[in-house]
Amino acid sequence: MITTKVTLGIDVSKQTFDVALLMGNKLKHKTFTNNLKGYHALLAWLNKHDAHELHACMEATGIYGEALAEYLYDHEINISIVNPARVKGFAQSELLRTKTDKVDAGLIARFCFALEPSLWQPMPIEIRQCRDLVRRLEALGNMHRQESNRLEGASDVIAAQLHDHLAYLDAEMKKVKKMIKQHIDNHPDMKQRKALLESIPGIGEATINVILSEFGNITQFKNAKALAAFIGVAPKTRESGTSLRSRARMSKMGRSNLRKAFFMPALVALRYNPLIMELKLRLTKAGKSKMAIVGAAMRKLVHIIYGVLKNGLPFDQNFA
Repeated sequence: MITTKVTLGIDVSKQTFDVALLMGNKLKHKTFTNNLKGYHALLAWLNKHDAHELHACMEATGIYGEALAEYLYDHEINISIVNPARVKGFAQSELLRTKTDKVDAGLIARFCFALEPSLWQPMPIEIRQCRDLVRRLEALGNMHRQESNRLEGASDVIAAQLHDHLAYLDAEMKKVKKMIKQHIDNHPDMKQRKALLESIPGIGEATINVILSEFGNITQFKNAKALAAFIGVAPKTRESGTSLRSRARMSKMGRSNLRKAFFMPALVALRYNPLIMELKLRLTKAGKSKMAIVGAAMRKLVHIIYGVLKNGLPFDQNFA
């Protein structure tokens, strides 16, 4: 637990971020641009208000808050990044009905003061660099698909431009793939983890790159269930008394981009990974739907990945 005198709630959006500084019973609000200039201005604003022993907190809302969190950490400010569902539950406990960026920042500040969430640490620099390369490759792939779709029904003039752009994107994707491979090869720990992941049937190069760039050190998760919850493939069950008996569903409370990355590998694993093929047979006999089986395969794959990386041993269906 952290002894906290001052808390800072941060509500992040693409262009700006709102902050609420909770000192005693008073809230001070301010809005900054979500860039390096805004980060410097935030630091000056905090110094102006003599905010010592500060504990900042923000929701895990994707890429828009990562740079700010890293900036605060580098400037020795305690920072927590929490699941938005926790903040939502806290808001419900306060019977809060209004939702604006300013109100949300104050809510996060009070949440931080009341619950003192655990502190966040950034991934090692080599993991962050790999993450940036992998995300760049994903962005190029999205642009490639968009341009390919535009080819349908395009006039000859536009089609020529599209083909030129597609050729450029192909070259850039090839270049970034090479950079990712070289980056992993230059870091022995990452290279070793890549070799372990390659032993798992159903896991291809694209998925391996996502795992290496997003999970960091697997030991940050206490067990495979924690990793499954982080990704959002853990099951969610709703039962109450005798009247409510809903089917268990995927919680989807984790990282949506990671769930997307595991969908296709799960389909492949259902055909080629012996452990997941066995799971499919068992669930099919139990009358589970196709999508429920795919969800279970995604979850099982995450457990296998965790075991392989945690034990430092290649995939072995008999050992598993």
